[in-house]
Amino acid sequence: MFIDKARIEVLAGDGGRGCVSFRREKFVPLGGPDGGDGGIGGDIYVKATTSKNTLLDFQYRRHFRSGKGMHGQGGNRTGKSGKDLIIPVPVGTIVRNAQTADLLADLDREGATVLVARGGRGGKGNSHFATPIAQAPEFAQAGEEGEGCTLDLELKLIADVGLLGFPNAGKSTLLSKISAAKPKIASYPFTTLQPVLGTVAMSDHTTFIVADIPGLIEGASQGHGLGLQFLRHIERNRLLLHLIDVSPNPEAPVQRFQILRKELSEYGKGLAEMPQILVATKMDEADPKSLQELRRYASRRGLPFHEISSLTGQGIPELLIAIQTALAEMQQRTQSISVAPKKK
Repeated sequence: MFIDKARIEVLAGDGGRGCVSFRREKFVPLGGPDGGDGGIGGDIYVKATTSKNTLLDFQYRRHFRSGKGMHGQGGNRTGKSGKDLIIPVPVGTIVRNAQTADLLADLDREGATVLVARGGRGGKGNSHFATPIAQAPEFAQAGEEGEGCTLDLELKLIADVGLLGFPNAGKSTLLSKISAAKPKIASYPFTTLQPVLGTVAMSDHTTFIVADIPGLIEGASQGHGLGLQFLRHIERNRLLLHLIDVSPNPEAPVQRFQILRKELSEYGKGLAEMPQILVATKMDEADPKSLQELRRYASRRGLPFHEISSLTGQGIPELLIAIQTALAEMQQRTQSISVAPKKK
C-alpha cells in the first residue's frame, strides 16, 4: 500500500529532578549538600532513509516518545540522560508543524535529519543552591518538560523523469521495458494506482530515475480521478514525458496533450514550465492520421518529439538518449549558475 501522507504526535522526554542530599561521612558531621543534577530528556529527530519508500508505518503507530532523564542522586551524581529517538522516513518527506503549518524540513537526501522536539533540561541538585547564609538548602529544581507537537508528514517522490498520460497510454509498459520495475500492466484503465519508480541504466554507466505517475484525466487538478492525489509527486521531477496513444481507438491526440498541459498549468507550482518531451506511443498499431496530427503539432510548437513502441522496442533507445542528454544539459546549466561570480 502506498501511503504518502501521515500525521503523528511526538513528545520529547522530561528532564530528571535534581536531588536533595547531604554528604554523610564518618568524622565529617557537616559535610554539606551533595545532591546531583537530573538527566536531560531525550530529543526526537526525523531522519530520511532510502530503506523506506512510503509512510505506511505511521498508519499503525502515531505516537512517539523519547526517553526521560533520570533523577539526580546523592554524591553529586548526575542522572542518566534520556535516550534520543530517531524516526526514519523515506527520502523526499516534507515535515510540517500541524498546528502552525510551518515547514520544519524538506528531507530530500539520504541522512537528512531535523530536530522536531527537544528534551527537557534536568533540574539542578541542592548542591547548586548552597550559600554562606543558607549552607544546607533542602530544595532542588524539578526537571523541565520535554517539547511536544503534532507533525504532518508528506512524501513527494524524488525522480528525474515523470511519465504522464491518460490511462492506458503505455506508461507502465514503457517503465517495465527500460528498468527493472514491475508495475501492474493490464488492458483496462487505472491499473496503476500508485507511483512506481524505476532506475534506468545507460551503456556509459550513468543512471536516472523514472516515475510512473497514475493516469491523469481531465479535471485532475480539481481532484477528478487520481490526479490530485499524485500530481504533487511531479513537483520534484526535472523532465516530463507526455505519453500520447496514437493507436486507432483513442481520439484527438493533440487534444489529449492539451488537456494534460492544462491540468499541469492549473495545478501550478511550476509544473507547466518544466522541460517536456512529447512521445507518441503504440507505434506498432499507429493510426496514420493521429500520428501525423501529433507530428505537426509538435513541429509547430517546437516540442521534442519521439515515436515509440514498447511492444517492438521501436524508438526506445533514441528516447533514452534524448532523456539522458536533456538531463545532462540541465545539470550543466545548474552547475554553471551555482559557480557564476557574484556581481559587485
